[in-house]
Order: sequence, then C-alpha cells, then structure tokens
Amino acid sequence: EVYLVESGGGLVQSGGSLRLSCVASISHFDDYAIGWFRQAPGKEREGVSCTDDTDAGTTYEDSVKGRFSVTRDNVKNTVYLQMNSLKPNDTAVYSCAAAYGGCGRSYDYWGQGTQVTVSS
Repeated sequence: EVYLVESGGGLVQSGGSLRLSCVASISHFDDYAIGWFRQAPGKEREGVSCTDDTDAGTTYEDSVKGRFSVTRDNVKNTVYLQMNSLKPNDTAVYSCAAAYGGCGRSYDYWGQGTQVTVSS
C-alpha cells in the first residue's frame, strides 16, 4: 500500500518558522517528483513547490520564493518543507504528492495534509 504522510504543521506567529515533513511509502522513491500544495479556506488548491526526481532541483511558487525551501532525503523517503518568515496568508492545509517521472507529470499519490495556521 502506498501512502504519504505529512507532519509538522501547527500554530505559529507571523514571522515564525515551521518545518513540514512528507514521508512516503513508495518503492523507488527517487523515481518520483514530490510536490507541496496548500489550500486555504474558500480557496482553490495551489502548488507551492515541486522537487524533481533526478537532480532534486526545486521550483517554487512566486509568493514563497526566498522564504520556503525544500530538502529531499531519498534514504529516508522523506521530503522536508522549511517555511520561514511565515505570514498570515500562508495559513492553509499543506499536502504533499508524488508524481512518477518528474515535475510536470500528473500526481499519482497524495497525502492527507497538515494544518498550518499563522497568527498576526
């Protein structure tokens, strides 16, 4: 059974930091790109980042560039999303997803998400 599990969400004040983890039970994990997404109440889901399967290069959504960073540990089948300088409009449910073959492909597996709340 394939699953992705996110953790590390919580309540933080504006300007604070959180680190989210995404652990995947996927064979050949390094064949998958891992994306982070978020969905705020009343809004559509948006992509935050995508970390490629090959060189592990990461692309970021414009509003998080310079504040969020992703690291990938293929030994632990884990991807981390470090979020710094958090703002109230970063409040959302954050989910990770896996796409076989790289960023730009459709996502095959999704996690349940973890809540991030940033207070002003």
